[in-house]
Order: sequence, then structure tokens, then C-alpha cells
Amino acid sequence: MKKVLTVIISAISFGLIAGLIMVGVNVFSVKSGIMPNNYITNEIENVAPTEAETETIPAESTNKYTESHNYSYYDDIPDLINDVMPTVVSITNMQKFRQNGYSIWGFRVAPQEYEAPASGSGVIVGMTDKQIIILTNNHVVESSASLSVTFNDTETVEAAIKGTDSSKDLAIISVDKSKVKKEILDNIKESKLGNSDNVKVGETVVAIGNALGIGQSVTTGIVSAKDREIDELGNSSKLIQTDAAINPGNSGGALINLKGELIGINVAKSSGNAIEGMGYAIPINVAGEVIETMSKKKDREQIPENEQGQLGINARNIDSQTAESFDMPEGIYVYRILEDSPVKNSDLREKDIIVSFDDQSVKTVSELQDLLRYTRAGQEVKIKVKRLDGGEYVEKEFTVTLGKKTVTNENTEESKASDNSQDGSAEGNNNDGNYYDPFDDFDDFFKRFGNFGW
Repeated sequence: MKKVLTVIISAISFGLIAGLIMVGVNVFSVKSGIMPNNYITNEIENVAPTEAETETIPAESTNKYTESHNYSYYDDIPDLINDVMPTVVSITNMQKFRQNGYSIWGFRVAPQEYEAPASGSGVIVGMTDKQIIILTNNHVVESSASLSVTFNDTETVEAAIKGTDSSKDLAIISVDKSKVKKEILDNIKESKLGNSDNVKVGETVVAIGNALGIGQSVTTGIVSAKDREIDELGNSSKLIQTDAAINPGNSGGALINLKGELIGINVAKSSGNAIEGMGYAIPINVAGEVIETMSKKKDREQIPENEQGQLGINARNIDSQTAESFDMPEGIYVYRILEDSPVKNSDLREKDIIVSFDDQSVKTVSELQDLLRYTRAGQEVKIKVKRLDGGEYVEKEFTVTLGKKTVTNENTEESKASDNSQDGSAEGNNNDGNYYDPFDDFDDFFKRFGNFGW
């Protein structure tokens, strides 16, 4: 027993002596300058990076649409929704359609025009002294005869389009603050823009929008995937996929993370009996340039027809299927520049494919027509085209001066016969604008047997 106690006492004594020696050595080393004076504390605390190390740390982004914010996470979904809901609005678009008619003999007759309401959503992304700036989808506002915005499911106010980008399916619209009641202005606010590059698959998201056109509603889900390219949507962006329910009317609405940040603009869902939970949103970082550029534009103002400008070209659409089949860019193919065209001596060439007009991307002749309704004769406009050069399409940008649109008396039989409009989704205008599809099945017939405006 004595031997056991002796061994234990010896071990304890040895440990104490060794510990004291170690402390003495450390103290001596620090005082003599052999070791830095923070050596001991570094055993339990991280050392601040040295000057050399700090140089390798990347600086934070200064881009408004990609910088990281220090917003905190909400404790629960209801608090988040209560805070974010005032940033989302409902949009009603009275769309104008024009459809050709045919007699029982197959001849064209006077086209018919009609309007139909379409519902969508938008997100407030800016406020100036005079305007509320709203981001939405291009397809929500296209072919607009009139546009209105509803705040908080109560106050409806007339809105105007500032600019559109059909290639990204985005648009910026505005509301005049003077037309909005003070109590509404006090209860709406600008959304917090997040960084969609930081979105993680599996994180919880909230979708808010005017589903089915009956008022704002909320759905939740997760980010199912990133960088999805969906050809059927006609959108060139790499989209965020979510299983939060996206329904008709949700287009243009907000996709929000748990910090209350806007990370995407809801655009569509995959449909079909066998498909559930596949909705898509345009990443907010993609929308950054659109917000920056289009917000600065003046509101579009309808110009009297006899003051509108025209290019004086024959054109047709190059859609995605045609572009893939013939290895061509999507856009508006310039089939012919007319002899009396105002752009005859410009840099525009036949066989060019127009992809941008007045800094706004265009894919179809109908989109170009919509823009021309807001431009005046004599106005200089920037045009961007893709031109075949050495076997490859290269981008060219130049300025053209618009001519004056020829206006005919719509009540005359001559004007009715010469009106060559296509339906609301298609490719042509009447002969005074000279936008028609030269490959239409009926064109050869009419060219051979009578000049009906061609």
C-alpha cells in the first residue's frame, strides 16, 4: 500500500514540477523575444490575419444587385410575409389583339380588333420623388392597350411602361405618385434586393403574386435547382427552379428568401398532367441591368398615328425553331428595304436580323410594332442587328432616322383590302408599316392574282 501511495505522490510531484518548468520557459521566451507575446492566448483564440493575408481577401462587391447584405433571418414566415407583402403589386393589362379574317372563299377581309384583360404581378424596386418603379415580366405588359396597378389589393392606379426586354422577359413600369392616396404611399415600400448567385439548392423560399387575378397570395417551397434553361419558356436566362406553387397571375411576382430579400421574379411553371411542383423564376442578378437601364427611360406615351415613325421594311420572325434549324440568331429578319424607305441609306441591310430597338431587345415584328407606336417620325433610334459576315453572325449597332408613317383612311374599301395584319401573336402589320410575313401561305396567291396591299 505504501508503494502505491509513493508512486502516486511521485507522479503528481513530477507533473507539478514539469508544468512549472514549462511555464517558466514560456515566460522566459516571451521576455527574451524568442516567442510573440500572444503565443499563449492563441491556443484558445484565433489570430487576426497578418497584413499579407488581408491582401488576399477579396473585396466586397460594390454592385447594387450582387452585394451581400447583413439582413437577419425572420423568426417565422408570417413575420416575413407581413414585411414583404407591401413590396408586391397586382397588374392588369388590357391587351389589344388584331386578327385577320377570311371570307368563305379564302380571301382576306377587314381585320377585327378586340381587347381582353390579362393579370399579372410586379415588385416595387425603386421610388423617386415622382414615381414608383415596378419590375415585372415583359409578357405581363406586352400588347398593352391600357395598364393598371393595384396596391395592397385595394387601390388601383393607371400605370405606364418605361422599357421592356423580351429576351429576358422583363419590363419596367411606373406609377405617378400624385395619383396614389397618401395612406397607400405610407404602406408600400421598395423591396430589398438579394444576391441570386448565393442562392442554395434546398433553401426555403416564398412566392408572392396575384395568382389567378383574384388578389395577392403566398406559397412556400424550396429552391429545387439552379441555372435551368427551359426552351419552352422562350427565355434565355438560367432560371431558378422552385416547388413553391406558381400559378397564372403569379408572373412578375416576387421570389423571396428567409431574409426577406428579392432573389427572383416568378415567370412560369411547367404544365401537364404528370408535372407538379416545377415553377421558375428569373434570378434578380439577371434583372439588375434591366432595372438600371429601363428605370431611367421616359414613360412611353402613345403618339397619334399620323405622327408615328416607321422603318419601311418587309420583315418576318426568326423564332427559336427556325433559328435552330438554320443556325441563325432569333430576331426580326429584314426581308426587304423598300425603295422609299427612310432607312434606305442607313447602315441597315437586307438580311440583317434586328435584335434591339431603342435599347430594348425585340424578337418579333409585333414587338417592334409596339415600340414604333411610341416613336415619332424624324426621331433617331439606336438599332442592334446580327449580320452574317464570313460565315458567322456578328453584332452591329448604329442609329437610324425614322420616316413618317403613312396613314390610310380605314373606312375605305381600298384600305381594308390592303390591311395585311396578322393575329396578336404573329408577324405582320399593314402595308403602311410594311411589316408582314413574306412567307405566308397566301402571299404568292395574292401576288399573282391581285395586289391587295403587297
